[in-house]
Amino acid sequence: MLQASVFLLCVLASATCMWLLFRAWRRTGSKLLFWSALAFVCLALNNLVVFCDLVIFPTSLDLMPLRQIANLAAIGVLLWGFVWEAE
Repeated sequence: MLQASVFLLCVLASATCMWLLFRAWRRTGSKLLFWSALAFVCLALNNLVVFCDLVIFPTSLDLMPLRQIANLAAIGVLLWGFVWEAE
């Protein structure tokens, strides 16, 4: 029960960060805020998949490849944004 609560809090925290970043991007128009928000979309997805993998389907499914893809997408989006803004 405690493990599920922690995972859900992680999903909630990353989704809140994503929402705040998108809200700030709409106000300011900063592209770096946009790329950071997209990275947090992937991180929120990753946290949701972790919850599903370890709490909902602990033995029947292995969602590790999907978790790794979401992590890689988050890092890739953020790096792309940093490079795009450096030019």
